[in-house]
Amino acid sequence: MMKESIVILRTLHENKESTQRDIALQLGVSLGKTNRLIADTVSEGYLVKLDNAEGRGRNVSYEMTEKGRRLLERYRVDGALILASGFGSRFVPLTYETPKGLLEVFGERMIERQIRQLHEVGIKDITIMVGYLKEKFDYLIDKYDVKLIYNPEFAEKNTLATMHHARSFLKGKNCYILSSDNWMRDNIYHTYEADNWYAATFMKGETREWAMETAKNGAIKSVSVGGTDKWCMYGPVYFTREFSEKFLPLIEAYYKMPGTEQFYWEDVLIRNLRNLPEMYVNKRPDGEVYEFENLEELRRFDEKYVNDSGSKAMQLVSGVFGIPESEIVNIRCLKAGMTNKSWYFSVSDSADSPEQYRGKAYICRIPGPGTEKLINRKQEGDVYKAVTGLGITEELMYFNAENGYKISRYYNGARNADYGKQEELSACMSLLKRLHNSGLKLDHEFDFRKELMGYEKDIKDVNAQIPFEDYPLVRMEVSEVLDWVSSLNRPHTIAHIDSVKDNFIFTDEGLKMIDWEYAGMADPLVDLAMAAIYSYMSFDEVKELIRVYAEVSSGVCDDGGIAMRGLSEDDAYAIVTAYMGIGGLLWSLWGVYKMALGESFGDYTLKMYRYFKDSYKILRKLEKI
Repeated sequence: MMKESIVILRTLHENKESTQRDIALQLGVSLGKTNRLIADTVSEGYLVKLDNAEGRGRNVSYEMTEKGRRLLERYRVDGALILASGFGSRFVPLTYETPKGLLEVFGERMIERQIRQLHEVGIKDITIMVGYLKEKFDYLIDKYDVKLIYNPEFAEKNTLATMHHARSFLKGKNCYILSSDNWMRDNIYHTYEADNWYAATFMKGETREWAMETAKNGAIKSVSVGGTDKWCMYGPVYFTREFSEKFLPLIEAYYKMPGTEQFYWEDVLIRNLRNLPEMYVNKRPDGEVYEFENLEELRRFDEKYVNDSGSKAMQLVSGVFGIPESEIVNIRCLKAGMTNKSWYFSVSDSADSPEQYRGKAYICRIPGPGTEKLINRKQEGDVYKAVTGLGITEELMYFNAENGYKISRYYNGARNADYGKQEELSACMSLLKRLHNSGLKLDHEFDFRKELMGYEKDIKDVNAQIPFEDYPLVRMEVSEVLDWVSSLNRPHTIAHIDSVKDNFIFTDEGLKMIDWEYAGMADPLVDLAMAAIYSYMSFDEVKELIRVYAEVSSGVCDDGGIAMRGLSEDDAYAIVTAYMGIGGLLWSLWGVYKMALGESFGDYTLKMYRYFKDSYKILRKLEKI
């Protein structure tokens, strides 16, 4: 009875003219039961019925008593947490520039609509959990007096970690939990809430959403992924302080548990429904709550996005292909590179699209932050011009030598190489040897010494520090190794430098090498070293890599090629070991710089730094330095 009384009191608080039918709608019960519940609330002393009020379904006048006001006040909502730290990969390329929650729907940003709705019911203590493009949310502090909390693990972990970082805000509060990218047609929030709930939308037919089974009282008893004709978790959530008191320790326990990095916070809820205060389903009418899955859905909802998404990347593609944005379809995020972001799209097969592009697929590359300091795009363009005649790289539709934007053809059946498969490793090394033996010349070198100095300067320029305690000693040691390699007077050829397995793709038209950003003239053995450290090969495993490279045919010559000419495999091993160490140190500095710009690469910098230290020990043992 207690919780029904709260809903009755809240409904009358919000509108003194509410009818029994209005109250019945809020309670989700019949008019007859509503009449009995109101009578019980009156008998408990929470309401007093005015003398001139009678009848059902018509206006019934009640006055809340002081006892009723005191009771209702215990259920006041204290605040709201808005989750906004994620990337929103299904909304690329828009989310490369704007976090999903800041996209507009009918001229109003989704997160601002929710803040406004919260304000309408008196909820002003609002905290936003930010991560990706966090600076974009700063204006909300001044506009709405919200607070921001930074989630440092937004790139590696799921919403379980988000809730872990929000635990201090949630503790001791009656609190809404919202997703920044939800859009509510009507304001579903209240000044007072009776109990814990999770919003739900009825999914007719087959669904892959999280479907709920409930008890007779509406409490959630179990949740499963998918089903037919189900009420599904969809939209905001409400926690009472009593619920958080029981739930937050579970969040902490699961957060510390290995293997839960990709858990949603709901995974913890679902596994512990029997051990927690009851969480009720809050059934919402069809069309009230929206969680847009991708740009295509948003286009159908808000026609503004059909031809004017506001995305620079979409505008670029539109201009290059001479088509309206509506003809750019089947958009999806590809695996983000460590330097760039890339997205897939195809041109519509409608008659409005140019025939040469109609129905074909492409990839658009967008350089990551700070890339302009790391990559010379003019040199990259020169490399593409040089290697195009070899037929070993992707077909370019567009390349901008100023900002690095690139559009290339997508190859059907394309997949990355697997160095763990002997035949694929041999094919990649054969293509690499073909490049080295091609005789192509470039006007620029890839110089490790200059690159190291450049990254050191870049780190200093962003007011960051190289975090390794022994870096001064290591820096002297790498100079020793560089001096030794220079003394060998090794031949220089065109080299890819970024010979990671993901940059070799098998297609229906043969094996291709892609992404030539770092390419330049260098010792061809550098490419073997880079192939090794990018795949985290051990120094023993690289011996097999050298053997494979030495034995495969490049189609240009049948001997070991320029890289191995005059070298024993032991000599080649020492040189490749040196380059593995130098490259490891270089890329660890690259990682430090990128992290200073707000990106995260886990333990990548540690692994790369360790390559130098281990290589130096081996070179000392081999008496090369």
